[in-house]
Amino acid sequence: MIRHLRTGLMTASILALSSGAAFADYELNILHINDFHSRIESINKYDSTCSAEEEGKNECFGGAARLKTEIDQKRQELTGKNVLLLNAGDNFQGSLFFTTYKGAAEAEFLNLMKFDAMTIGNHEFDEGEDGLVTFLDKVTFPVLSSNVLPGFKSKLIDRIKPSLVLDIGGQKVGIVGAVTNDTPEISSPGDDVLIGLDVDTITTAVQELKAQGVDKIIALTHVGYPRDLAVIAKIPDVDIVVGGHSHSLLSNTDEKAEGPYPTMVDNPGGYKVPVVQAGSYSKYLGDLVVTFDDNGVVKSAKGDPILLDASVKPDEAVLARVKEMAKPIEELKAKIIGKTDAPIDGTRESCRAKECEMGNLVTDAMLDRVKGQGVTIAITNGGGLRASIDAGDISMGEAITVLPFQNTVATFQLKGADITAALENGLSQIEEGGGRFPQVAGIKFSFDKSKPAGSRVSVVEVKEGEAYVPLDPAKTYSLVSNNFMRNGGDGYSVFKTKAENAYDYGPGLETVLADYLTANNPYKPMTGGRITEIAAATATEPSTQTSTDTAVKTVTPDAKPADTTTPEAKPAAATAAAAETKHVIVRGDTLWDIAKAVYGNGELWKTIAAANGNPAPKRLEIGKELQIPAK
Repeated sequence: MIRHLRTGLMTASILALSSGAAFADYELNILHINDFHSRIESINKYDSTCSAEEEGKNECFGGAARLKTEIDQKRQELTGKNVLLLNAGDNFQGSLFFTTYKGAAEAEFLNLMKFDAMTIGNHEFDEGEDGLVTFLDKVTFPVLSSNVLPGFKSKLIDRIKPSLVLDIGGQKVGIVGAVTNDTPEISSPGDDVLIGLDVDTITTAVQELKAQGVDKIIALTHVGYPRDLAVIAKIPDVDIVVGGHSHSLLSNTDEKAEGPYPTMVDNPGGYKVPVVQAGSYSKYLGDLVVTFDDNGVVKSAKGDPILLDASVKPDEAVLARVKEMAKPIEELKAKIIGKTDAPIDGTRESCRAKECEMGNLVTDAMLDRVKGQGVTIAITNGGGLRASIDAGDISMGEAITVLPFQNTVATFQLKGADITAALENGLSQIEEGGGRFPQVAGIKFSFDKSKPAGSRVSVVEVKEGEAYVPLDPAKTYSLVSNNFMRNGGDGYSVFKTKAENAYDYGPGLETVLADYLTANNPYKPMTGGRITEIAAATATEPSTQTSTDTAVKTVTPDAKPADTTTPEAKPAAATAAAAETKHVIVRGDTLWDIAKAVYGNGELWKTIAAANGNPAPKRLEIGKELQIPAK
């Protein structure tokens, strides 16, 4: 299939042919970062703040000062060429700089780098819309998102544009932003901000750019590498995708890369779309070179992310400012709270896919804090664990880096059946590295990720005394989690709707972690068969044994790059409804999509809603059965 040519370009091509001339190819250099996560100071191999000793050993990466140096150097090298500097979101959250300055520090340093555009990330809403407004007041570059749709009461009205057109080297380049669809579940945009569907809003924005004669369009997204491949790169007339959210390192040389840089995706329009992402935490600067032909179609794309290691000298002025801003928090950071015999693994690759050492430490700390209240089960989200801790002394600063969100301990009661439903939610996005993956204490479970989302949990056992016994679906258990999850965050709507005797205002998780490490000093990291993946290991289920069980091991296969041919998930509902039917909710379902599949008209979603107690149309509980009335 030949890509649709815009009218203006067709006319220009005819004129060029008639005169015997041809347009020159257009080369665009795109520098980009994503998921900065307040790593203003340099980081070590564990993604935590680098110490002076590690700096002295040349063991540090990234940080605002190194990033500024590399951006300036690349711009100097590309003098006279067409250059864009893009930011794919999630600059908030992840270090004491954000905890202290609430986005003002990030804004200051990003301004110095002179970005051409940034898209909103889900963490930009962690302080509500007020926190984002403060950031927008300070930044000097455009901030975009086509699917952030403020209501008439929102302070964000007219502050975030869906797209932007830049004149670069005499050519119009369009940039369209988008944030992940599940932002309301994983952050706090508030009741006055609607998050639209990324595909729909990007498509609309692209069509508006086309109407302005723009023939080179970049989707600047914060939706994750798998979705960029499967869906975004296939939107008509999207030429390039610069992404974030999944922290994916794409590279042609790093054996740990999730895919090649760029990853080329076939667009239904008959052309290939380069998709890029550059890791996270300021460790890399993406460096992409795209050549367009004279019809505005990508002819070639090449590049690789630049590793910002010790060979990149930090910018002295930025480094001095970082040190100045760090002074008020140095005392807190320096306080030693304990010691660990070995590194504690808190990487996203581990904690979002299997039992991890940091997950065990944090849930044990939570459970220990409330054990006097009769609480026996702890569940926390793997995505809430933001760093590892290296061996040796542990500082308060490291504890806050692991748990930077200022979440509080939340206690409540829940029936066994609802606990299983919560675990199913936690496992529903394992392929995508979803942050909802459950880390647990006082409970163990096995799962099979080859099964459909909503039916992956196999055996669940809870600890009673020194032994584990099967979970009783009808029994009420006392749980501890964090206030974000207890209020429905990360898709844990069952915690919000089914919890009894809930109390969300306990101490901060970072304080609980610090106190536990102090009381259990030195700490020995461990995993012990709390979570078992059946398909990857054996069919052996958790057995009745003591809490010191180490016989069962969790084995998870290496993550593979997403299949670029995977179609977007569709509702599993029947295509017709001559009589009343039933539908079991799977991941990705909305009432609109189900109504469209069943009745051929999404606007009939209210019919389904009315028959099922009017659930939230975009926040359906996975595994729940819906009654589908006859049309």
